[in-house]
Amino acid sequence: MEKKVVDAMGKVCPIPVVMAKKAVTALTEPAEVEVHVDNTTSVENLKRLASSLGVTAAEATIGENHYTVTFHADAGAIEGAAGAAAQEVVDACSNTGAGLVYAIGTEVMGQGDDELGAQLMKTFMYALRSADVLPEKILFFNTGAKLTAEGSPVLEDLQAMEEEGVQIMTCGVCAGHFGLKEKIQAGIISNMYEIVETMNAASKVVRI
Repeated sequence: MEKKVVDAMGKVCPIPVVMAKKAVTALTEPAEVEVHVDNTTSVENLKRLASSLGVTAAEATIGENHYTVTFHADAGAIEGAAGAAAQEVVDACSNTGAGLVYAIGTEVMGQGDDELGAQLMKTFMYALRSADVLPEKILFFNTGAKLTAEGSPVLEDLQAMEEEGVQIMTCGVCAGHFGLKEKIQAGIISNMYEIVETMNAASKVVRI
């Protein structure tokens, strides 16, 4: 089986994900696509990409800060990957999408008094958790990433919503910037490529 190598060393997410997706969906025959990256966040994002494309993937540690994720695509998987990629384009151009998405880019609600804003955010999350209709996904970026981490005043509400099926995604670059990658306790660490695709596919995006 042919092997294609994608060198994404030194690339910041979502670039490794974009490079891998292009390589896999461009296949016209069974092959392996071996993607080289230098951080574990990219490894996890690449594994989720493989799942979304319907192909299998295996990870390996080559050395310090050197990892590979190898996509194994047979003929059927290639068709599935191409179909998934095409559907993403359709969704991005459509007025309908996957559902209700909340995009939260701050740890406080509103502008002005941050102490009041923190209390408002806590109240908002409790109210959202108690609502009859929950969002399908909640995206956290910039200082909003702090809300999904250890010590967050709204962590209990987020974990409760996650148990109800709400998908919680935190920007990996943001988590890294604030030193929170090992402290995220609700949902998954995601990337901007995945966040953009989620917002494009949503039927409604509520920004906080």
